[in-house]
Amino acid sequence: ADGELVQYHYGLKDLVTILFYIFIAIILHAVVQEYALDKINRRLHLSKVKHSKFNESGQLVAFHLTSVIWSLYVVVTEGYISNPRSLWENYPHVYLPFQVKFFYLCQLAYWLHALPELYFQKVRKEEIPRQLRCIALYLVHIAGAYLLNLTRLGLILLLLQYLAEFFFHMARLVYFTDENNEKLFNVWAVVFVVTRLFTLTLYILVIGFGLPRVENQALDPERGNFFSFLFNNILFRMSVLLLVCLFQASVMWRFIHFQLRRWREYWNEQSSRKRAAATAKQQAKPPKRDSGYHENGVVKAENGTSPRTKKLKSP
Repeated sequence: ADGELVQYHYGLKDLVTILFYIFIAIILHAVVQEYALDKINRRLHLSKVKHSKFNESGQLVAFHLTSVIWSLYVVVTEGYISNPRSLWENYPHVYLPFQVKFFYLCQLAYWLHALPELYFQKVRKEEIPRQLRCIALYLVHIAGAYLLNLTRLGLILLLLQYLAEFFFHMARLVYFTDENNEKLFNVWAVVFVVTRLFTLTLYILVIGFGLPRVENQALDPERGNFFSFLFNNILFRMSVLLLVCLFQASVMWRFIHFQLRRWREYWNEQSSRKRAAATAKQQAKPPKRDSGYHENGVVKAENGTSPRTKKLKSP
């Protein structure tokens, strides 16, 4: 009927939908690689290591940009930003609007398609563990938010994460084209810190204040209420917040360590360049020439005669 709102729930048929969009993601991956990245690589003449990293960042820039725009549109149209209480009100959020459900299915399909792409892209063995760890973390978080009915919180967290990742991989692309241009890394550093602060604030708001106020605090897996009753216990709630803070602190520590190492390398490179320039200037100065020339340890004048030594008069 007109005005009827249709909502959706997850089920086994989602696996068929995800499988279909895995093939779609593989095709889009090949299109971006062939018609964009390969053409740029031919002009840049990158080494094998940089070639692999350039392809990885190029694919992720396209994906993260699309995901940021898409998730921002969903968050704004669903009113999650204008009404922050909607993140925990009426939990569990079992029934989803079409665009929210479709977004999660496409996200799962993309990160699952990244597994066969490791073979298709002929990724180096040294890079495979890092990429597998990244893929696994995304799949666990996205599937966890989808299956535990925390889709609203997960949607905003993905928006923040993808925003920081977009600037990072964009900075890497610019760096591969011009190694002297590192300005976007500074922009990424600012965005990364801001998104970490927003992420931590969001966790404290939802876990510390939102979920404990949910009316239905009973364990009811059939209705999708898995653990809201646990957040009514202050000890459990504080333990979860402590784990979240420790995890965010470890991420920030790695980030600060990376920035310090990067700045140290930058200043070392600048000092080495200054020393090289000073050495080049010294070598460029013409050596002073004597009025004569040396022959058998004796200084000869220009006419070939040795200069006479003056006799010292005795006092």
